Amino acid sequence: MVENTSEHTAIHDAATTNTATYEGTQLVPVLTIAGSDCSGGAGVQADIKTMSANGVFAESVITSVVAENTARVISVHNVDVNIIKDQIDAVFEDIPPKAVKIGMLDSAAIMHAVAEKLEQYQPEHVVIDPVMYAKNGDPLMDPSCVGSLIETIIPLADVLTPNIPEAERISGISIEGVDDQRKAAQIIQRMGCLSVLVKGGHASGDARDILFDGERFHEFTAPRIHTKNTHGTGCTYSSAIASQLALGYRRDQAIARAKRYVSMAIRHGLMLGNGNGPTNHFWDLYEHGLDDSVVGKNQTVR
Repeated sequence: MVENTSEHTAIHDAATTNTATYEGTQLVPVLTIAGSDCSGGAGVQADIKTMSANGVFAESVITSVVAENTARVISVHNVDVNIIKDQIDAVFEDIPPKAVKIGMLDSAAIMHAVAEKLEQYQPEHVVIDPVMYAKNGDPLMDPSCVGSLIETIIPLADVLTPNIPEAERISGISIEGVDDQRKAAQIIQRMGCLSVLVKGGHASGDARDILFDGERFHEFTAPRIHTKNTHGTGCTYSSAIASQLALGYRRDQAIARAKRYVSMAIRHGLMLGNGNGPTNHFWDLYEHGLDDSVVGKNQTVR
């Protein structure tokens, strides 16, 4: 069965905990565990902007320091695994997040450290973006670590969000169209995660994403936006999904809302740098002002 889903589906009740209130708006904590992008378009920097734009309180754990810009990756320095563990402990012992988004994990040691801590703390929602490549194709994961990713990280995911090249690498099949996206999603879901969203951004035609939850398929479609300014779109999308789950939306609703957000961020992308410019995470705030933006209006679902 295939369900076509939009952001206009009915909202179901959901309980929220550990929220802070600022001028009537509940701020739910959401944690990103990912690499740092010094140019600000991807990684932890994109995650924090996305979470803030979606009306949640962003927390961060840095796994790698990436010297990159819109055109290239210069170097990657991985953070010591003990420091990564300490960062996760610091967050969970004081402001435990409602949802966790995981991005760049460059080594098997980092994967095992993160998995150990997530198994210890058992966050309610885990969204994993299995980052393997930068937008320009430069590697952001040791190629020898795919086995560790499959065995250690993928089973932790409530939602796994591979793009087509990542889904091909994980599933072992070539993806030429929507039917292959569905097949890859089924293969990957059997690796232990609750659901898989195979994104269609690298395909042609409309940007069609396929979600498989173990029982049925859901499709999320938006018109393709022809622009080179797509740096950090995967980070942005997965962080928006985590934010919407934390706010209490059902999985399909959270993805539909995140899809709309990232599509608009791409549509309002920024002409910065000499390569793939970043998306505009705060387009809504700039266009409508704080009171009428998502940040001003977003409330947890009751």
